[in-house]
Amino acid sequence: MNHDTPLSPLPLQHLSDSHRRVLTTRQLREHGVPAAETTERCRPGGSWQQVLPGIYLLHPGPPTSEERLHAVLLYASHRGPTVPRQGSPSDGTPEAMITGLAALALHGFHEVPPLLALDRIEVLVARTRRLRSTGFARIVRAAELPASQEITGVPTAPVPRALADAVGALTDASTVRRLLTEAVRGGHCEAPTVVRELSRARLLTRPHVVDAVETLLAEGRALAEQRLYAMVCEHGLPEPLWNVDLRLPGGPHLGGVDAFWPEYGVAVEIDTRAPRPEEDPLYSAFDHKREHLERLGITVVRALPRTLREAPEQQAAVVRTALMAAPDRGPSTYVVVLPR
Repeated sequence: MNHDTPLSPLPLQHLSDSHRRVLTTRQLREHGVPAAETTERCRPGGSWQQVLPGIYLLHPGPPTSEERLHAVLLYASHRGPTVPRQGSPSDGTPEAMITGLAALALHGFHEVPPLLALDRIEVLVARTRRLRSTGFARIVRAAELPASQEITGVPTAPVPRALADAVGALTDASTVRRLLTEAVRGGHCEAPTVVRELSRARLLTRPHVVDAVETLLAEGRALAEQRLYAMVCEHGLPEPLWNVDLRLPGGPHLGGVDAFWPEYGVAVEIDTRAPRPEEDPLYSAFDHKREHLERLGITVVRALPRTLREAPEQQAAVVRTALMAAPDRGPSTYVVVLPR
């Protein structure tokens, strides 16, 4: 016995099946397996194999997709020194999470290859971690880690962040377009959220990404309009004029709205804009238009695509309240309504 031998070795068979087949050097030592035995078992033809630095697979065959994910997370969580990060170490944020194409596969995307077909698995860590990409583990760094989502027990980056990390490594325009479209059409997230993440990753300077984003925004707007139509019908709201431009008689153009009730002086506009870094979020173009119309006595209701998707009854209640309040307001200025 030496100082490295644990007093009470933990038998390997007592571990859960999902974890006992992939262990770190330290975990093996805690289970009473000395380094010499590990080396011997990992020789050619042996019963174990080293799949990443300090990470061992306790069987000779190829790793399953679950074992590859677990190996990458163990490597990113337990290898390399780290500079202490701000915040409590027990704040619930994992040291590492799966991102990129592997994360999209976990989220259920159909436009990505199966996990076993991926040559590399991207793992997101804090930028203070001193790690390097190796084998099938590709390290991606973040100044601030997002809140992860647990998918089948695997800490996974949220879809917008995973998309940005995946797109950053892709050069095929059609693949990028299909991924972004599936994100919105499949209900994983809204277009502005994706565009904001792509902008944060400085990917909007790439022509094939810009082209895909234009398609994405058009897709997101079309879906939001469909949901607005459905909301009006399903919640018994009066039929509005759809997709119209407003202007003063013989005067300037006031802007377009997605729905307008002229007899109530109420308009709805779907806000699908992706905020730009230089834009003041407290005084956007939407606010300019709303203030102008409201000075004319027209109430403008802002509809977010996410609200239309996740809480249409809440959005309908806001519109209904605006319609019911019309008699309490003074008559609005007469405006010319034109098809948009």
